[in-house]
Amino acid sequence: MKLMMKRYEQRFPWHLDWNLLRTYMVVVDQRGITRAANFLGVRQPTISAALKRLEDTIGQKLVDRRPSHFTVTEAGQILYRECSTVFGAVSQLPGLLNTAENRVSGHINIVMTSHVVCRHFDEILETFNKTHPDATYSIVVAESSDVLNRLRQNRATLGICLMREPDPVLQAQVLFREYFGLYCGPHHRLYGKEKIRLSELQGESSVSFQTDAESGPLHSVTHLREQALLRPELKGISANLPEVRRMIVAGLGIGALPVHVAQRDVQAGNLWRLPPYTGIPAVDVHFVTNPNRSANPAESKLIAAIDDLIRTVRLEERTYQ
Repeated sequence: MKLMMKRYEQRFPWHLDWNLLRTYMVVVDQRGITRAANFLGVRQPTISAALKRLEDTIGQKLVDRRPSHFTVTEAGQILYRECSTVFGAVSQLPGLLNTAENRVSGHINIVMTSHVVCRHFDEILETFNKTHPDATYSIVVAESSDVLNRLRQNRATLGICLMREPDPVLQAQVLFREYFGLYCGPHHRLYGKEKIRLSELQGESSVSFQTDAESGPLHSVTHLREQALLRPELKGISANLPEVRRMIVAGLGIGALPVHVAQRDVQAGNLWRLPPYTGIPAVDVHFVTNPNRSANPAESKLIAAIDDLIRTVRLEERTYQ
């Protein structure tokens, strides 16, 4: 038996003001009516009226807003997720249409975890930009979990982040491997000391990354802190590598950093390497894409270039020690 669409389902896309969806996304992203109004450069009542019109059209309460309180309802979360997918697809249209002109152009939206230092990736970007000067770029820094969320929602071309386990929706490959060591700042009692024994770190305060504190992709760093018998309660945490570095330099505690990233600070006298010096944990940084994304010409070419790098350059050469 053939099922007929309900009249509401047939008419809804035609009656919906799509501009309301854009406004709603900004309200959720900015976590409030006032902030959304400031972001869009309009008055607060304009945003409130738009949100009410959308709720009336949808027939669902999307946001629970009271003084000093802002919460997105379950229906609002579903709508936001679907809006993100729709806007991700629409943002690709200019690049996709350029295919008809036989040009490699389009916008490339890269989202990555904090402070990715990978010369192989930098060299690909440099070569790609010289070969395809019509392409444009945006790079957003976010926590690894948010990188994956943006890719699932079709809001980014590619992501570079940490992963604890495979994602069934996304395609992931190891872009490079880095090693983490422990460091202290210039005013720490162990700074400048040679032949430090691991036991001398016992009971020291420590700082680390959000993903370490939440038993996430940096679980091996958690084991490194445990091996050194540092205090289990973290003195400070951040999702941003430069801020973890700041806390170490400022003396808030001992912290783990990628060895190849910290090396320049060691040479400048801002950090001091601590034991263990061997057997330190290796962490894989992944190149992640959404295979269901309709890529524009520039996106397709860049993804292919990175795929070719991973296929042809051994992981040993993409390992930074």
